[in-house]
Amino acid sequence: MTEEVPVKAAKTSFEIINTLRELQGAGVSELAERIDKPTSTIHDHLRTLESEEYLVKKDGEYYVGTRFLGVGEQARSRYKVYPIASEELDKLAEQTGEHTNLMIEEHGKGIFLYKARGPDAVQLDTHAGMRVHLQTTALGKSILAFRPREEVEAIIDRHGLPAVTERTISDREELFDALDQIRERKYAYDDEERVKGMRCVAAPITNEEGRAIAAISVSGPKSRMRGETFQEEIPELLLRSANVIEVNLSHA
Repeated sequence: MTEEVPVKAAKTSFEIINTLRELQGAGVSELAERIDKPTSTIHDHLRTLESEEYLVKKDGEYYVGTRFLGVGEQARSRYKVYPIASEELDKLAEQTGEHTNLMIEEHGKGIFLYKARGPDAVQLDTHAGMRVHLQTTALGKSILAFRPREEVEAIIDRHGLPAVTERTISDREELFDALDQIRERKYAYDDEERVKGMRCVAAPITNEEGRAIAAISVSGPKSRMRGETFQEEIPELLLRSANVIEVNLSHA
């Protein structure tokens, strides 16, 4: 019994932090209603998190503090692919004019590790640390395509296949058919599957055993990502960049 109390307390703290991220700041009453906990409990957690400098309070509302930046940066720096891929993605963003992204898989979710913005890129909601269901993006599908089927099955069993738009793959067998095609051509498409009006092309970063450890992508509005650009030019640029990253990783 005594072992369960600190676990529940920790879970409540993380619920508060994640809710504050979603709401971009909130007061005690709003958090208590959202999380369905007594106001006194929420207040105690908030005061503790603020005293440890993980939250800041302004005008009666709490916000996620900048101390998380150090935690996140340390977590990101553990991945050898990050410094190598980010340099290549900066070049690719400048070359294409669009957004370029780096994603890894963690706990069965896709985590954006880096984003570069080209001179013509539109505004997007993606940012470093953002978590998404893998099948909703070209990046995530690239990773899944180069993982064992049983591992993909386990991810689906854990997280499901929720639809984000009407074009999101939400059927298990449809997903496995798509992964077969991605393995064959070595890159993946996202045609308005996470964001309406946006298209994306992604390629996996694989290790010596052929397992995807990450993926890179170029994303842009469908008005520009079409025809030969979408079908040939962007995929070719991505495959070249992926190859450069893989070679540099093998000698890192």
